[in-house]
Amino acid sequence: MTTPDELEQRHTLITATNRYDALRMRDALAAMDPEKETALSPDEILEMLALSEVIIRKAGYGRQATIRSARASGASWTRIGGALGTTKQAAWESHQRWIDEQGRPPD
Repeated sequence: MTTPDELEQRHTLITATNRYDALRMRDALAAMDPEKETALSPDEILEMLALSEVIIRKAGYGRQATIRSARASGASWTRIGGALGTTKQAAWESHQRWIDEQGRPPD
């Protein structure tokens, strides 16, 4: 089985998203017209699930880098929270948790 860790090494955010979208589209078409489209194999379904985790991870890395850039450019936590659709406190806490997790050894 392919794991998110393996896929994360092979894909950028764009390629992971493209592969996920291709699998998702095939899955949706097969559900609508099983005579025309072949259903995804169990391995493809698990790949799609692992890809969704890769996309979440990579988007999260980009989010944190953008928050750092926003702070470096002088944006306040109030404005960052607004851009994220949350409060300044929640934005700061989320970013701080991410920083703290970077220093932890893997499970």
